[in-house]
Amino acid sequence: MTPDADLMILGAGPAGLAAAQYGARANLRVAVIEALSVGGQALHIDRLENYPGLAPVSGQEFALAMRRQAEDLGAVFIMEKAGSLEKDGGIFTAALASGRSLTARSAVAATGAKHRALGVPGEERLAGSGVSYCAACDGPFFRNKRVFVVGGGDAACDEARFLSRLCAEVVLIHRRGALRAQKALASRIQGSPRIETRFHTRLRGIQGESAVRSLVLERLDTGERYEEDADGVFICVGITPQTAGLPRLSLDGEGYILTDQAMATSLAGLFAAGDVRSCPFRQAVVAAAEGAVAAHSAASYIACG
Repeated sequence: MTPDADLMILGAGPAGLAAAQYGARANLRVAVIEALSVGGQALHIDRLENYPGLAPVSGQEFALAMRRQAEDLGAVFIMEKAGSLEKDGGIFTAALASGRSLTARSAVAATGAKHRALGVPGEERLAGSGVSYCAACDGPFFRNKRVFVVGGGDAACDEARFLSRLCAEVVLIHRRGALRAQKALASRIQGSPRIETRFHTRLRGIQGESAVRSLVLERLDTGERYEEDADGVFICVGITPQTAGLPRLSLDGEGYILTDQAMATSLAGLFAAGDVRSCPFRQAVVAAAEGAVAAHSAASYIACG
């Protein structure tokens, strides 16, 4: 049986898009499967300003440009959810939501990660009604309103910057005494007159009937709990790797896929790149580099076939 593709890529974030480009440039028949929107976590970046050689651009523009490059080189995009990936007799098969399947000689898992919930009272009930995990998606609904951002990393700071151009007031709260974001980004946040930064502060509850009306906050240095009015809250406290549906693989203690330097997983012919892979530094440029390496390794695997 001739497989549908030489290289199957699960996920179309920066890692998957780079893998698609490099796979197609290696003259492989490349198919990219993406359930949601092309771009992955990059879509949450308001202003991508640290990608080497690239003028500042929105995450959406960056992702669309990468997709065009991949398609121009011959990669095919399939906008469907992949339910599972299996390997049998040297061939990988992905079961798609439509009921059909896609086969390939090699695969790259670039399935990324999803935003982590805090698990505080009111969060799940009011999700989509004032509780959000994506400022680029939901920010316009809070124009001229008062919102809070929870977190202290790059993602939280990016969200706060984006919201500060839309909202009347943005309050960034972080449980530690300093932001974890890159220094240049953290300095911009703390120097912005449109963003209030509060340290040693934890979100303890979200209140409201049909929409967010107030937040229960706690000062960790004093133990004081208090309530403040809010129209919305954006939660940016980390991500969870998306490994559901993948074959049994070696994972690290947090559930990320372990690979070698060639991005090879514990299953021959399956490579991993991007936010789903165990890595100490998660950036678009790192994900893209990993995707390029994964595609190169997949081409070598197929050639040795």
